[in-house]
Amino acid sequence: MKAVVMAGGEGTRLRPMTSSMPKPLLPVANRPIMEHVLRLLKKHGLNETVVTVQFLASLVKNYFGDGEELGMELTYANEEKPLGTAGSVKNAEEALKDDAFLVISGDALTDFDLTDLINFHKEKGALVTVCLTRVPNPLEFGITIVDEEGKVERFLEKPTWGQVFSDTVNTGIYVMEPEVFDYVEPDVPVDWSGDVFPQLMKEGKPVYGYVAEGYWEDVGTHESYVKAQADVLEGKVDVDIDGFEISPGVWVAEGAEVHPDAVLRGPLYIGDYAKVEAGAEIREHTVVGSNVVVKSGAFLHKAVVHDNVYVGPHSNLRGCVVGKNTDIMRAARIEDGAVIGDECLIGEESIVQGNVRVYPFKTIEAGAFVNTSVIWESRGQAHLFGARGVSGILNVEITPELAVRLAGAYATTLKKGSTVTTARDHSRGARALKRAVISALQASAIDVRDLENVPLPVARQQTARGSAGGIMIRTTPGVPDSVDIMFFDGQGADLSQGSQRKLDRVFARQEYRRAFPGEIGDLHFPASVFDSYTGSLLRNVDITGIAESGLKVVVDASNGSAGLVLPSLLGKLGVDSLTINPGLDESRPTETADMRRSGLVRLGEIVASSGAAFGVRFDPVGERLSLVDEKGRIIEDDRSLLVMLDLIASERRSGRVALPVTTTRIAEQVAAYHGTQVEWTTTSPDDLTRVGGEEGTIFGGDGKGGFIVPEFSSVYDGTAAFVRLIGLVARTQLTLSQIDARIPRAHVLKRDLATPWAVKGLVMRRVVEAAGDRFVDTTDGVRVVETDGRWVMVLPDPAEAVTHLWAEGPDDASAQALLDEWSAVVDSAGR
Repeated sequence: MKAVVMAGGEGTRLRPMTSSMPKPLLPVANRPIMEHVLRLLKKHGLNETVVTVQFLASLVKNYFGDGEELGMELTYANEEKPLGTAGSVKNAEEALKDDAFLVISGDALTDFDLTDLINFHKEKGALVTVCLTRVPNPLEFGITIVDEEGKVERFLEKPTWGQVFSDTVNTGIYVMEPEVFDYVEPDVPVDWSGDVFPQLMKEGKPVYGYVAEGYWEDVGTHESYVKAQADVLEGKVDVDIDGFEISPGVWVAEGAEVHPDAVLRGPLYIGDYAKVEAGAEIREHTVVGSNVVVKSGAFLHKAVVHDNVYVGPHSNLRGCVVGKNTDIMRAARIEDGAVIGDECLIGEESIVQGNVRVYPFKTIEAGAFVNTSVIWESRGQAHLFGARGVSGILNVEITPELAVRLAGAYATTLKKGSTVTTARDHSRGARALKRAVISALQASAIDVRDLENVPLPVARQQTARGSAGGIMIRTTPGVPDSVDIMFFDGQGADLSQGSQRKLDRVFARQEYRRAFPGEIGDLHFPASVFDSYTGSLLRNVDITGIAESGLKVVVDASNGSAGLVLPSLLGKLGVDSLTINPGLDESRPTETADMRRSGLVRLGEIVASSGAAFGVRFDPVGERLSLVDEKGRIIEDDRSLLVMLDLIASERRSGRVALPVTTTRIAEQVAAYHGTQVEWTTTSPDDLTRVGGEEGTIFGGDGKGGFIVPEFSSVYDGTAAFVRLIGLVARTQLTLSQIDARIPRAHVLKRDLATPWAVKGLVMRRVVEAAGDRFVDTTDGVRVVETDGRWVMVLPDPAEAVTHLWAEGPDDASAQALLDEWSAVVDSAGR
């Protein structure tokens, strides 16, 4: 038998908790209500389950996935609009039409014996069996009366006290035969109790009621939500609690740190990796979520605190609910019945009175006294991360002290004993900061593998070989007095947006984990890093035909770390090469646009005079690559992308290429001509690298000299792109100028417009409205496509008060006209 879990409700009575989270995902004892329901279904052998979703559906799908982690098979039926209790199940009819099925709500907590319910249904030969229970206050539920045989005699939905004729109520759990779908009209709102069941009874169909014994709580109000937590802790409901009962009623999950001098009076629950300091007092019916920090002197009683909350020293929480990622500062007080939404800031010594609702993303100022609900509104928040990690002027914005705190925060997000790989470019500033970073990591119980000065792609590759993450410090490209502190995940890619926010929060709270004396991390200096890198590169990238081709190339190492890996690589390739600017120059850790241009001009002169097949120029950290053809002409970065795409697609003849949506649509023509397809990504590098790492991707690039060679790695790698290019040119016997000449010219123009933060949302709405009936692509920002193929893209900058516009047409004049037209739309919203 299959089951249907109804998880589409908005839970409006539970706002602000459900403003940014669907009701079934609300945690009870630190586990979503719906997970408790699914575990109950599995316990009774109902492993195949259809989940009906509507409000914030993607969050439910992302959390539970296909059910594999629970040992179940989950599929989803998505409602485009609310269809009622029966209509939503009708929406899943295709999966349910072959046998009887059980319907249960995803937001009610219960431990009913579902096996007995199903047996009752079969014994009675019922078309529908309604699961009933007795409650002291039936006003909020549908009342049901059954006869001695269990047959339903009467229903009444949501009665008044004058209409109450029983305490036996409908729990919303049903067992049904598929014939019931004949009574449900498709694609319109239909309810079981109000529409379907009265019709079945009118026709004399067998509708039975089964009165269940056990626990059932419809978590529909804040009061019932808090009560459900208490009931779980009191053992009134038979559900699994994730953790260890260290004393009667005191549950502590894995990785939680509770100081021996903290006062715990159960029943209570402390989630995984939470930290409770000495002097804090946590009393009965309190649930503390994952990664919560409870500082010294804090007092919590009957409080439900969601994940990643900071509870400041001497704060006082009584009978309240606090949403995830909220910061409660020193001596703040939240009274009985108050609810704080997600990602709020409750200032020092402020007081939130009982039954007040504070909606998500709100700031309560220090010392404020709040006695009325604070309606939802967003607040600006300065983030650490920019486009290149954490960036700023050396020893002004980025100091050794900041580096220590950043590294400590990063270490705190990892498990003790993890390994982090560190690296730097060849600047003195990066060297000094890296030493501070290493000290902070070791002091936080992290082992360090220090690569010293290596190209950025080598740092990424080495990080992916067994490290939990990595940190690279380099000079900001084009800004000699600025540095970037770049953080990698375990695959060597930039941290995801979610991981960045997590690091942001830990850093903002200054909650750094420190190692005990016996836990100080080790420091290793791995040997043969460059041999390992080049060996792996030559094994994975196709180099056939290079040694026999007699190709001659000129390589400009730009006096950067790329020059460190080139000698052994070029020797093993067997190519005739001339390397210029190979030595490290500490005084030039980066280059301006003018320096880069003059370097390319000089490279072109050498290529033309030496009769080389082409020339390449690396950026100082070996991440990006610029090309010069055999005639010494510079191939601009956007053209280089098309040249590489043409070469790779013509050789592979299948697969897909990852390109940001701002790339010319000529790339689509080139890919299609050779039997490949383009997967458009956002402009975020981590999105491009994500697709670059997926099976079937043969190439990726950003049009700014960044190339992904998926057979070797999913990140930008100038050296890998260079090796790939040599092989392609050797095998095709075509020159770069010939390849460039056969690709149509693109006409993409870009413009940046100043846009106040307060009107960015209005700007995007105006753009969508102005698009009218034209095709709109929302992969990133808004891209509007004209009927003749011209397009314009509008994208608000995530870090600055700027809106970016791109436009493409058959010629520059057409693209310019599009930019002018849509710039006026953007400007009109800011007036």
